[in-house]
Amino acid sequence: MKQSFSLLFLLVPYYMWASTITGSVKDTKGNALPYSSILVKGTAKATTANAKGLFSINLPNGKYTLVCQHVGYQSVAQTVTLTADVELAFVLAEQQYQLSEVVVKTGAEDPAYAIIRKAIKKRSDYDNENQKFECQVYIKGQLQLRNYPKNFMGEKVDFEDGDTSKRKMIFLSETLAKYAKNGKDRKIEVLSTKVSGNSSGFGFASPSIISLYSNIVPIGRGLNPRGFISPIADNALNFYKYHFEGTFYENGKEISRIKVIPKRKYEPLFSGYITIIENEWRLQSVQLSILKEQQMQLLDTLVLEQLYVPMKDTWVIKQQLIQPAGKIFGFDFFGSFLQVYENFELEPQFKKKFFDNTILKILDSANKKPMAYWDSIRPVPLLEAEVRDYKKKDSLEQVRKDPKYVDSLDRVRNKITSNKLLFTGMNFSKERKKENLTLSPLINLAGVLYNPVEGRYFEYNIKYNKQFEGRKNLAIEPVLRYGFSNKHANAYVNTDYNFGKKYLNNISFSAGQKVFQMDNANPIDPINNTLAAYYWQHNHIKIYEAAFAKISYSKGLGDGFTVGLSAQFQDRKPLENTIDSLKGKAFTPNYPTNIVSSNITAHQAFTASVNITWRPGAKYIELPDRKIALGSKYPTFNLNITKGLATIFGSDVDYTKWKFSISDNLDFKLGGRFSYRLATGGFINANKLSVIDYNHFLGNETVLANTYLSSFQLMPYYQYSNTAKTYGEAHVEYHLNGLITNKIPLLRKWNWFFVMGGNGLYINQNSHYYEAFFGIENIFKVIRVDAIKSFDAAGTTATGIRVALPLFGRRGN
Repeated sequence: MKQSFSLLFLLVPYYMWASTITGSVKDTKGNALPYSSILVKGTAKATTANAKGLFSINLPNGKYTLVCQHVGYQSVAQTVTLTADVELAFVLAEQQYQLSEVVVKTGAEDPAYAIIRKAIKKRSDYDNENQKFECQVYIKGQLQLRNYPKNFMGEKVDFEDGDTSKRKMIFLSETLAKYAKNGKDRKIEVLSTKVSGNSSGFGFASPSIISLYSNIVPIGRGLNPRGFISPIADNALNFYKYHFEGTFYENGKEISRIKVIPKRKYEPLFSGYITIIENEWRLQSVQLSILKEQQMQLLDTLVLEQLYVPMKDTWVIKQQLIQPAGKIFGFDFFGSFLQVYENFELEPQFKKKFFDNTILKILDSANKKPMAYWDSIRPVPLLEAEVRDYKKKDSLEQVRKDPKYVDSLDRVRNKITSNKLLFTGMNFSKERKKENLTLSPLINLAGVLYNPVEGRYFEYNIKYNKQFEGRKNLAIEPVLRYGFSNKHANAYVNTDYNFGKKYLNNISFSAGQKVFQMDNANPIDPINNTLAAYYWQHNHIKIYEAAFAKISYSKGLGDGFTVGLSAQFQDRKPLENTIDSLKGKAFTPNYPTNIVSSNITAHQAFTASVNITWRPGAKYIELPDRKIALGSKYPTFNLNITKGLATIFGSDVDYTKWKFSISDNLDFKLGGRFSYRLATGGFINANKLSVIDYNHFLGNETVLANTYLSSFQLMPYYQYSNTAKTYGEAHVEYHLNGLITNKIPLLRKWNWFFVMGGNGLYINQNSHYYEAFFGIENIFKVIRVDAIKSFDAAGTTATGIRVALPLFGRRGN
């Protein structure tokens, strides 16, 4: 209330001597021209029409000339003297293109090519233009549904808004931000942001100017990892055909309209129109679209419109509109994301250290502005549907805060059903207390997992989660495990506490009695081992039992640094097979027979570890209560040192081992993506330890792929585990992302991609292992299949197929 009153008080003097111009923009047939731009000539003032062609702007009383523009239409100017509110109607005729001066002979080159060549020649100049500026940008984003299924993944689709119609607004937000650029440095400060129905949310708050002056134009990594080729890229003539539509004059400038046509399907290309200013050879406007067949994923179509305006000796972007549409799993959606740029300062003076590792900062109370504020600064009038959505969802939010309503929702969500109880698990929530309790499905108790030590066994867990203020979160998870063959139970508890106002910190504690894999990194998935053991009698998993306690602490330090500390005590006991054979075939003993000849003996182990991760040049988003890492253009470095401490709590181990790794993803744009992880390590001393403490490497002997860039897909488990002083490990992958498959008929239609690479391990001249693979990924968007061949020091080779599925095994990077 105080904020609204103060804002009103400040605005009173202005509005006493100001008037409002409202109006509409239509074509000559009476159709609305959405997102038209209305400029106040001679000033920095401007506004934009909404999707129905309606606009509004407040100006001090006086005489003004308003210029209305829309891509593909002739500009119209109207002069008005303001003494009171007025209403204007702009009628724009389609742009008339002059062709009289151009003579096209049969077989001659289209005149568009000469213009495009000159634009290509100037491309790099304009790509490097305006390297320093500051401006204000207004963003409005919305997504709507045209249709959606009644059920999804076995659950009823319910938006809990009381509206059963198929068409509905599912997301609406507005943002006002400052956008600053200095060379390669960028910084966005969000002054205000609003999300319909979520007063504590942050809207679409990161403006991005899509520049066709770049050779490769990125538009969301998920749409195409290779990016899209600009119509004026250096090599654009190899990918596009052009047609000269004619010229027109605006503000004394001759402007040519060029139709852009992809030469081939299944290439990452645009289609549509661009306008280019004669003699300057720069872009004046853009009307382009991308179709699904242009290697675009997730969407069916995407429309990009841009309008540039002159400013001093250069041109700056005035507005940018992106309109996505698609259909996924029966959800038919469309949307619009409008960015309006104004108040450009081309020679700003930035404070020292203004540009730092925070590239997006959301100011405190940015999402607490009253509606009166938004009505005063919004350059684009809301649509009726958007006004209704704000009123409805903001009212619903207040209703949902009512304790009785919250409790009623809990009762509906917490209703017990046999399907959830038996097969998917139950989730009980207390919204007011921000508590959540999750129960595993009861079918787990039937003992669907199997190994020859425990026979059929189950692991059943209950997880309690409590959300506190900010990012503070507590999770407690008791776990019970029982083997039907050895008739033995184990129980332990995991606890996690996340906190930290600036950077994320974590404390975790686990204790109890647990079954561990001999490689504590758990290289073997229990489901994979169950299938291998029960159906083919291949028992890959090797386990032991330990009473244990472990505590870990990790802290984000900023500048790409994260430090972790942990300490663990285990009272280790060997486990033996209780089932020697199945279906007439014997199981191997419960220890890695390829490196040791007997099982472990009972002993104690106290270990301590320090882990340091650093990614130089890390960038962050800064929210009022936290910082979120965005990554960096530099590799990630990781160092881990583990020490086995003798005599502490009766510990029997005494060793020191280390591991250092470097990893990165290199974006080659049209050339695809190259990913790598290189590691080295070894034992500084190995005075006393068991096979559990060896250097282990993630092998794989099942058809389901193990973690990419961290594992060997054909390496037998434990075969290369060692206590060597040094070793070297390398994993590389080259994701072509459609580079070749867009030339192969079926694969390009399905949007499947090739991937190739290799893994290598070198311990010494007598012990080394390598494998090479070639695969197809992006099968149905989520599946990957690899053909692999391996080689070892003895000259032995092997071949195999590995499949990565989204819900089974380890998915990979």
